Amino acid sequence: MMKKYIKPIIVFSIIVGLTSCKKNFLERTPGVAISEDDIFSNPALAARYADDAYNYLINKYVRFNDHRGCVAQASDEAVSGNSEGTVTSLNRGLYHEHATMASLNDIGDIWKRMYMGIAVANKMLANISKVPPSPNATVPIFDPKRVEGEMRFVRALSYFELTKRFGGVPIVDKVYGVNDDINLPRNTFQEVTNFILSDLDIAVTKLGTDADYGASNYGRPTIGAAQALKARVLLYAASPLNNPSSDKNKWKAAADAALVLMDGRYALQATYEDILNVPNSPEYIMIRIKGNTPLAGEMMQDFSMSPGSGGAQGQMNPTQNHVDMYEMANGKPITDPTSGYNPANPYVGREPRFYANIIYNDMPWQGRRIEMWSQITGTGTVYGKDWDPRNITYTATRYYCKKYWPEVYRTVGGSTTLLNYIYFRYAEVLLNYAEAQNEYLAAPDASVYNALVAIRQRAGITKGSGIYGYGLKDNMTTAEMREVIRHERAIELAFEDHRWYDIMRWKIGATTIGVPMKGVDVVKNANGTFTYNFITLGNNFQKTWTEKQNLYPIPRTEIFKSKGVLTQNPGWE
Repeated sequence: MMKKYIKPIIVFSIIVGLTSCKKNFLERTPGVAISEDDIFSNPALAARYADDAYNYLINKYVRFNDHRGCVAQASDEAVSGNSEGTVTSLNRGLYHEHATMASLNDIGDIWKRMYMGIAVANKMLANISKVPPSPNATVPIFDPKRVEGEMRFVRALSYFELTKRFGGVPIVDKVYGVNDDINLPRNTFQEVTNFILSDLDIAVTKLGTDADYGASNYGRPTIGAAQALKARVLLYAASPLNNPSSDKNKWKAAADAALVLMDGRYALQATYEDILNVPNSPEYIMIRIKGNTPLAGEMMQDFSMSPGSGGAQGQMNPTQNHVDMYEMANGKPITDPTSGYNPANPYVGREPRFYANIIYNDMPWQGRRIEMWSQITGTGTVYGKDWDPRNITYTATRYYCKKYWPEVYRTVGGSTTLLNYIYFRYAEVLLNYAEAQNEYLAAPDASVYNALVAIRQRAGITKGSGIYGYGLKDNMTTAEMREVIRHERAIELAFEDHRWYDIMRWKIGATTIGVPMKGVDVVKNANGTFTYNFITLGNNFQKTWTEKQNLYPIPRTEIFKSKGVLTQNPGWE
């Protein structure tokens, strides 16, 4: 169908000539018997070399400590049920203090990985002209035009992952020799953004469309992927963190870039609940698909699953803060007295994305009902199968994450399913457009409303009344629509690597992270009903926020190695 997948690529073991500064910008590998000249004089070896660049891209949601933490747990979306160390360090703003932060979390590991991928891209771009034509011109082993587009895309995406975390970073755009001085100073955020956009403008002239790529080229970014990255880059550049003067032109550029993708090439798939679990979709612009994942693979049994269902650790626990954001099926917030929400029966009548993303008490699941209750009996207190306060492997909030634990995953039968990492999907494009267009205009126009209507209609929210319906108030101001769009992103893109970085770029950590993290206490009554008491979680699950956390600190090891050339982000000295 559509050729927009990043599949696992075997690490090319004969990388040579990758140079490095003392800051681990690039990896200088001693090499093996084969020489650099041999690599770039052989189309097959050159193609394998280029493919290695993909190994350094982010490719999974659960990536802290290999598979036991994610940025959803840093944000207000979730907490870590057993207070995994790297997550706790982010939660408390101790970005420097954790001894293993440099290698295991979203800071030092990303810094190193992105520059390693950039190194491969730079080396390949410098040597494309040396690669001889493929023996079969009809199906070339090495297509220099496409490879250039891919390398520019990979380099652009790698730099974006750096700027969204650190702001301005050093631009490394060429291959350095062993004796070159590459203690490079930081470029400004705008300079790096301009560099990214330049790469992407070239990439769209080199890459193909979905229709151009055959099955053998699954895993290659397309023109659409490059355009989607451009739209996201410009959205971040226009956001409050990076646009303190509120330059309207930056918002217009972001809106225009998103609009390019709204030409019929992509569409929302009919269903939301399996958005991570299908092999292809009209909504996917670029994903990484790894094939059917076994139960014990990567993160299911040891991260997402309730121990009551055979999981080793149910660490991924959505907060009540996040749960309360889900509206009712009529599109009204639960705080609206006319919404129909009943706190004594809180999981009835919610909008369908709630049931797609959240596992809650008494939910039908894998042939039984989830049990996250306590009950006082004549012989003492008993607990349901899916919660036990005496064991930290169970949920801390009384919720589990359905998006990371598809129902097909069970210990009996060894089931497998897809769990894709999504780089870009069409719903994000619509949200990017709505946000940028709303900020550009004096008041939201029909195009802003229509983008949200499409998403909310697909979600299954009832139409209701009003000009546009679906719970959207008529004639909203820019400020009112801003809050609606931010809310919609929090729900539609939940647990997909967006919320934490949205909080940073919007500079709203004080009102989303620096507030009490909550859960629910569930008591099973003698008659089989439940009493729900909403609670503030213990101190181990609370989070702190200061303004310096809008950007990550440059890893201290890099600062030290640079001999003072690299400067630190404000507040992290």
